[in-house]
Amino acid sequence: MSKAFTKEDDSEVEFEDEAAELPGGVTNYMTPDGLQRLRDEFRRLQQDERPKVVETVAWAAGNGDRSENGDYIYGKRRLREIDRRMRFLLKRIESAEVVDPKKQKDKSHVFFGATVTYLNGEGEERTVRIVGIDEARAEFNEISWISPVARALLKAEEGDEVEVRVPKGIDRLEVLKIAY
Repeated sequence: MSKAFTKEDDSEVEFEDEAAELPGGVTNYMTPDGLQRLRDEFRRLQQDERPKVVETVAWAAGNGDRSENGDYIYGKRRLREIDRRMRFLLKRIESAEVVDPKKQKDKSHVFFGATVTYLNGEGEERTVRIVGIDEARAEFNEISWISPVARALLKAEEGDEVEVRVPKGIDRLEVLKIAY
């Protein structure tokens, strides 16, 4: 039967690429560990996950009618998601400017890659690590260097008080400790 007379799944619309563009004028700073995590994810998608999905799609396509073949439909959708993520990762890896915090000469100021312990206006002590946009992970207390808290802390010294705009207004942070 001609493909013109078969109903293709409407969900097979091409997905937009993830927001691969960085905010205007922002350099894609990254720690060596963060860059390695992106490379590892790209490699895993390219060498493990994508070939498995391609194999499943090829098998499902060989089963005949594709219009109601869940393995085929889901596999094609998953393949597009993997390809989109790989394009995103490749753009970010290529644009990365690696900054190794261990090579920081001035350890008395807060710079990219620093682990900073500070006291907020409510008297709570917090510790964060300032990292690149694509490597920030809240569960590890890592914040992006372009976040309001990180921007306020950058270039501060131990004992300095800095101000950061928060939803409730302005919060004062006191830098207690800096480590690299």
